[in-house]
Amino acid sequence: MTTTTPEPTLTGARRFGVLIALCLAVLVLGLDATVLNVALPTLAKDLDASTGQLQWMANSYNLVLAALLLPAGLLGDRYGRRKIIAIALTLFGLASLACALSDSAGQLIAARAFLGIGAAMIVPVTLSLITVLFRGDDERRKAIGFFVVANSIGMPLGPIVGGLLLDHAGWQWIFVINIPIAFLAALAVTLLVPESRSANRPAIDWLGILLSSTGLAALVYGVTKAGESSWTDSVTIVFLGLGVVLIAGFLLWQRRTTEPLIQLRLFRERVFTGGAVLLTVSVFALFGLLFTLPQYFQGISGSDALYTGLKLLPFIGGMTVGAKLAGPVESKLGTRLVMLAGFVVMAAGFVAGAFTGLGSGYGFTASWIVVVGFGLGCSMPQAMNAALGVLDPERAGTGSALLQTFRQVGGTVGVAVIGTVLNSVYRHHVDTTGLPAQLADAAQRSLAGGLAAAAKAGSPALAANVRDAFLTSLNITMWVSAGIAVAGAFLAAVLMPKHAVQASAADAIRSR
Repeated sequence: MTTTTPEPTLTGARRFGVLIALCLAVLVLGLDATVLNVALPTLAKDLDASTGQLQWMANSYNLVLAALLLPAGLLGDRYGRRKIIAIALTLFGLASLACALSDSAGQLIAARAFLGIGAAMIVPVTLSLITVLFRGDDERRKAIGFFVVANSIGMPLGPIVGGLLLDHAGWQWIFVINIPIAFLAALAVTLLVPESRSANRPAIDWLGILLSSTGLAALVYGVTKAGESSWTDSVTIVFLGLGVVLIAGFLLWQRRTTEPLIQLRLFRERVFTGGAVLLTVSVFALFGLLFTLPQYFQGISGSDALYTGLKLLPFIGGMTVGAKLAGPVESKLGTRLVMLAGFVVMAAGFVAGAFTGLGSGYGFTASWIVVVGFGLGCSMPQAMNAALGVLDPERAGTGSALLQTFRQVGGTVGVAVIGTVLNSVYRHHVDTTGLPAQLADAAQRSLAGGLAAAAKAGSPALAANVRDAFLTSLNITMWVSAGIAVAGAFLAAVLMPKHAVQASAADAIRSR
């Protein structure tokens, strides 16, 4: 167990400056979380990227971020939290430059992985600094509130900013915009945030890092490969099996080692386990939806990038309203009922989305994505708050990093699974009979590739077939998402206590 060195008392002005600096650090992450989704159709066309490669542009970032969150928290404790955040933001800026300079899908995937290294060090260390520097309960609650807003505001800004840049500059600028923000945040952190580190430096579990990172990589690659070929493909089976074995080995090692990367005893606490599982389910649905909607708006509705970003705002608005209303309702009706209702509402929205067709107007689409967003707003923040309530200050860093890992893994697997379903169904329904091999291959790669192939062949019939195939795949992915939401409702009823706040306090007392 580690202890923390005493920190200087912050004056009101400096306290505000520190909070602004930390919020700047996470704002750039919020922007990057959604701006890529708007650019996916453009990247598919400009870089000749397949659906699988589009998945990996998101997955390479999310996977590296998820794999490195846990050791990143330890780096802050050992070497200084301010130092690690400043280094991380600098890496993030340099990686953004590498993304902008990429001229192939493979280079962009590699640069996005580099971007994930910087991001992995920002989130857990920032939360750790807030815990250390804002000591009073009221101060800390307000600081975390600002942190959440700064991280979340990038979601609606990302599509709009991305759309403007794609329409008036180029896809490279969606990464260039990260550079000044990242370096400004690094300067602000260096000048304003006092240094903080643990008095007792924790050991780094190198074997645990290796097992968890390679296990997650193998698992996600196996899922992605299944969408590109089939679930019975030998490569798919090998990587899925390897992922399961490595992750199982990681968990066994965590039980045996004296300096584990994660604290497995947290999962003996009902509220933490329930919150972590339900957070994963919520983010699974969120990232899956954000992967499919931009392609639908641009490929089917004919919207440009900016309009696509604006069309996503009802979804973000629904999430915001749901999150704001869930808090007061939870205090009266309890956590379990609020989260269960959130997942049921989410499932209803996905079911409505499964009936989207060529004749569906934007009003219909906006209505069901608002419903999905509202359900997510009721479920996702409550799951995180419930789990965080279990943690005491002595293990808040590890526990927060563990929750963030669940969040990122849920997003990565969400993109992989939804992308797999979308790709498999689409390829099954596209009719490429009579097309030259090159055009047939392009038509089966993605919606953007199919429409480009139809234009090159001068075939309105092929264009109509491509759109029909994509809508069929979209409808089926919405049914899959609805099933996931129903599973979330069931898990909320089983795993979550009626009032998570009281249960969290009791678990925290027992664990000390």
